[in-house]
Amino acid sequence: MNAININTLQPVDSEIQTDGLPPSWRETTLGEICSRIVDGSHNPPKAQPEGLPMLSAKNIQGRRITFDNPRLILADDFAFEDLRTSVSSGDVLMTIVGAIGRTAVVPENHSPFTLQRSVAVLKNPHIDSNLLAYFLEAPMLQNYFADNAKGTAQKGIYLKALSQTPIPLPPLPEQVRIADKLDALLARVEAGRERLERVPKLLKRFRQSVLSAAVSGELTREWRGGGDAEWEASRFGDFIREITQGWSPTCDKDPAPLDKWGVIKTTAIQAMEYRDQENKNLPDEFLPMPHLEIESGDLLITRKGPRVRAGVACYVRITRSKLMICDTVYRVRLSGKMSGQYAEIYLNAPETQGVIDELKAGISESGLNLTHSSIHGLSLNCPPPTEQAEIVRRVEALFAIADRIEAKYAAALSSFDRLTPALLAKAFRGELVPQDPNDEPASVLLERIRAARAAEGGKRGRGRPAKAAAGSEDGEGVKRRGRPPGANAPAGAEGAEPKRRGRPPKVREAVSEPAGQPAAVPEAVEASAAPRGRGRPPGPGIPQASSFEDALRKLEEQKLARAQGARQVGLFDDAE
Repeated sequence: MNAININTLQPVDSEIQTDGLPPSWRETTLGEICSRIVDGSHNPPKAQPEGLPMLSAKNIQGRRITFDNPRLILADDFAFEDLRTSVSSGDVLMTIVGAIGRTAVVPENHSPFTLQRSVAVLKNPHIDSNLLAYFLEAPMLQNYFADNAKGTAQKGIYLKALSQTPIPLPPLPEQVRIADKLDALLARVEAGRERLERVPKLLKRFRQSVLSAAVSGELTREWRGGGDAEWEASRFGDFIREITQGWSPTCDKDPAPLDKWGVIKTTAIQAMEYRDQENKNLPDEFLPMPHLEIESGDLLITRKGPRVRAGVACYVRITRSKLMICDTVYRVRLSGKMSGQYAEIYLNAPETQGVIDELKAGISESGLNLTHSSIHGLSLNCPPPTEQAEIVRRVEALFAIADRIEAKYAAALSSFDRLTPALLAKAFRGELVPQDPNDEPASVLLERIRAARAAEGGKRGRGRPAKAAAGSEDGEGVKRRGRPPGANAPAGAEGAEPKRRGRPPKVREAVSEPAGQPAAVPEAVEASAAPRGRGRPPGPGIPQASSFEDALRKLEEQKLARAQGARQVGLFDDAE
């Protein structure tokens, strides 16, 4: 398979443009190609410690359905909520509240689950499910969803807008070719990303190893001519000429202009790196304290967490003027026996950091701090000045190599971030695979979809159920908001359900389950078991089951029977 050159991929426009589609394609809408579009429960049942899963948008990640920390609900609640979504293999799930536009295809032999309103179910028997999921994640449609999302605290896409989403329709054989091509290419992209994401951890280990070798003498063993380092046993305090703690008045959050005084933040001190742009503006009502000003050659050590761990050190090679240390930072000025650059290496070495962790005082992360005495008391074997200089030179050279690798990693990661949207955009425009003139045109497929819908009782693209003819099995259809199919049919009709308020009442007895299994679907409830309009639908209800496996089998049989006469159900009450 040929490699993908990201530089040849065209930029994505912000608007959906389908004028340049291949001749065999047709422009349509989601509502026209989907037989049913429905969202999950708007009023989820109470969560239980055990039960059957009700998933939400957080369970749709990376084009997969996850069962991490789902809401668990009782089996009778599950059976009722399942009337609404009736999830089956091949359905496309899409997140529609909050993080809009993540998709997943329901696999074969999936575990039973139902959904909350943050996920929509798109039933699409006439097109390739994988392709539809990919198209929904294409940049054009992601922009469409963002532009049409509504809400205040948390935006969502209404079913009306979702069903009106413009979407290109390729011929059916080409749909399969595109989906297969995307499967192969995006699998390579994800594999490459996984390998690439290992780089930061490897670089961190490399830098830590360099620092360990530096303070142990291994880094300069051959420079010394071999043999172990015979360095002078000392305390760090033997080399401290001055140590000063800073001051933190109430400052403006914006960085200080170059001609005004500022106070550095704790985040200005990183291991082996000083960031003077991380500062706050000192208001005019506070007088600066020049004796706290940072100068080149200073060694800065964090005194307190949690934003930066206590004990991190950096050597100030260059800094702007008029910056003061804050109260969570020590400024250390050394005597001539130890260079600030070597002290930076020594303090950030893993061995020294381990000792510092044991010296921290405080009862919480925010209270952990270092004292003057603990810094003075750190023990070390100090190399002579000439070897200190050689250690600093070698560490800086090796860190420079790591920095170059890190820069290449950042550039490669940016390319990977652009690659998937670019591939999806090419697929959306019909540019990913060549067209085959022998393919049946999409116009024929679209007519077949329309004919099938007409035979089923009319167009049902928005998720609102079509009205049934008078005297039909379902009874007279009426407008409903978020109701399961047959919710307004006459009592006694097959699969019918009265208008209800609230949750269905709990059944009196439940089937015993094997240990570790969720609660099974409960026994059947007669029509007289609950008053009309208050919870449980009349009629035969849920089939009696003797075990968990038997309950799931019967539940699947019910779903299959319902699917033959399913009606669409609205999202967000289908109101703008």
